[in-house]
Amino acid sequence: MYNFLNKLFIFFRFPAAVLLAFWTLSGCIPFPKAPMDLLSYESNEGVPNQNLIVFLRGYTGDYNYFESEGLVDEVRKRHLPYDMVSPDAHPGYYHERTLIQRLKADVIGPAKNKGYRNIWLIGVSIGGMGSLLYLREYPEDISGVYVISPFLGYPPIASEIRAAGGLSKWEPGKYDEEKDWQRMLWHWLKTYSALKHRIAPIYMGYGENEIFAEAQNLMADILPAEHVYRIKGAHTYKTFKALWIVFLDDSVLE
Repeated sequence: MYNFLNKLFIFFRFPAAVLLAFWTLSGCIPFPKAPMDLLSYESNEGVPNQNLIVFLRGYTGDYNYFESEGLVDEVRKRHLPYDMVSPDAHPGYYHERTLIQRLKADVIGPAKNKGYRNIWLIGVSIGGMGSLLYLREYPEDISGVYVISPFLGYPPIASEIRAAGGLSKWEPGKYDEEKDWQRMLWHWLKTYSALKHRIAPIYMGYGENEIFAEAQNLMADILPAEHVYRIKGAHTYKTFKALWIVFLDDSVLE
């Protein structure tokens, strides 16, 4: 998994590469905490509700991104009856393979105990992948998922699937889930297309100039057309926010 984290940085802009160099030289990949750090935002409706949005951050940046960039305010100004939380799901949890465990124990489980019954996962970039992996493991916990410019694996796996004629025709073959997370993820997405009427809906948004567009196009093929949002833009914070606004304006959460 560490090799995955190293390779991922080549797709991001210069500051991310600098950060990787610092982490590599210092041996200071963020250490996963138990419980996870968590930021909470109440709706501005002033009444208890059963709806919760769980934001999952991207590889770079910080978990206060959703507040600082205005994604939280976009929910509030529409008067949507959703509280929101943003766990610090940083790269250390992916590296240690504890992301799903910690989300269950520190975020989703406690939220359900507090009375939240309608829980949506909103994942940006690598957080999109994390959202899908959580849905795969605990589908009964989640009411819906929206992945924004999701990272879904490296170009070779997407090219392999495309060469096979798409996900419906692709066969993963034998593989070790612990060693080949990409094949595991795509294998599950292949089965999801047959199960989508029985588990939470998945929505996806991405930019036309995405660096991960080949994989995102493949995933779009298995989703209902009305669950896919494509806009002009690349893999940037500006595009992420625009895709969030498009999703909110489609009234899915209402």
